[in-house]
Amino acid sequence: MTTALPGVASLQARFATELPELAEPWQAAATPAPRLLVLNEPLAAELGLDVERLRSAEGLGLLTGTELPAGSTPVAQAYAGHQFGGFTKLGDGRALLLGEVIDADGNLRDIHLKGSGRTPHARGGDGLAAVGPMLREYVVSEAMHALGIPTTRSLAVVATGRDVHRETVLPGAVLTRVASSHLRVGSFQYAQGIRDDDLLRRLADHAIARHYPELAADPEPYLSFYRAVVAAQASLIARWMLVGFVHGVMNTDNMTISGETIDYGPCAFLDVFEPNTVFSSIDSGGRYAYVNQPGAAEWNLARFAEALLPLFADDRDRAVEIASEALASFRTEYDAAWSAGMRAKLGLGPAVDAQALASEVLDLLRASHVDHTTFWRHLATAARGDAEPVRGLFLDLPAIDAWLARWRALGPDAEAMDRVNPLYIPRNHLVEEALAAATAGDLEPLHQLVGAVRSPFVERPGFERFAEPAPDDFGQYQTFCGT
Repeated sequence: MTTALPGVASLQARFATELPELAEPWQAAATPAPRLLVLNEPLAAELGLDVERLRSAEGLGLLTGTELPAGSTPVAQAYAGHQFGGFTKLGDGRALLLGEVIDADGNLRDIHLKGSGRTPHARGGDGLAAVGPMLREYVVSEAMHALGIPTTRSLAVVATGRDVHRETVLPGAVLTRVASSHLRVGSFQYAQGIRDDDLLRRLADHAIARHYPELAADPEPYLSFYRAVVAAQASLIARWMLVGFVHGVMNTDNMTISGETIDYGPCAFLDVFEPNTVFSSIDSGGRYAYVNQPGAAEWNLARFAEALLPLFADDRDRAVEIASEALASFRTEYDAAWSAGMRAKLGLGPAVDAQALASEVLDLLRASHVDHTTFWRHLATAARGDAEPVRGLFLDLPAIDAWLARWRALGPDAEAMDRVNPLYIPRNHLVEEALAAATAGDLEPLHQLVGAVRSPFVERPGFERFAEPAPDDFGQYQTFCGT
């Protein structure tokens, strides 16, 4: 069935039209009893969508893919990827790209579903999603957006009225996701895998037009495109590290060309600062541990370079040389982004070399098992003259006192620190509390948590519990991909 899109004349189908080899036309599964759980009204306004109509039966049809505008072309995207180092052909096994809309700023944005039923890429999965993991993506992606970290966004989560069978029977849901695109490193690896250089070139041209249009007239557009993605990812990963975000499943199919964070499955934020932290239940070797994320990103970008080799030069040896030179900029870009961000967290100006100071305090955090987010907020209090909240976090008082003396001698700006060090993040115990309540039918804890993380830097009365570390009995936190 088709209907008018609330507030928009139609969905575009640029990806499906320009790259049909990567687009399998498909339909979303029926939803027996759809019920709106959460709707991202600010995002809906950005997209020019009518909020009230989205809440109607017609709107639920859009948000579940079961009633779309006339002429819509929902597709399951094909891509490949290295999953924990092993290459395989993949694709949207439980997702559909409904199409694109132009937002209020004139930018093209994907409207995409997750948990909308089996597709030809399902590889034995049921194609469905449970309420809890879809709400996790909603909460964490909104937090990342509020923190200023490039990310896909969640427009809505709709309960389907269908049970999903995992370890237990859970209520099912569909997530409506918005992104500047869903192009991934794995999209290019798919073209590489089938040895289709024409598709590879058209895919690169499509990505340049969509994300880096200024490069279209560049004498070496594909090399410049690769360099732009390297820079975007270096900046993104540095931002993850600065706030203590652990993605958990940094496979090449989960690295976007746009530089947006995508796929909030087994993800979480650090509690105590422990560089080897792993949250994913399936990452037994720690491949994607917090400390390994820059290296994992660099590895993924090397695979991206391999896919693009035919576009760099006709001679393969020369193409490899070009790619290696370009990839070498990742570490420089990452180090610069991380250092600038760390100086800001420390409240220091750009002329200060804070590398040694930052490394030393991170070692102290690890040694005393200090809560990462709490430390940085308390540090601003120390910049205002009261060091006791910080000192109370550490076991080695002489060491932290010596460090604080050197740091305060540099004249840190407390107000500037408060603008970059969040007070409210999706703390793991609060996320689990909210998801458990929502799965049981109570959405109030979720709404409260979202309200906190959408304004992460400003302290507010009544939100004290959202700034508190996990209780001692919370234990080792582990997350699951939800499939």
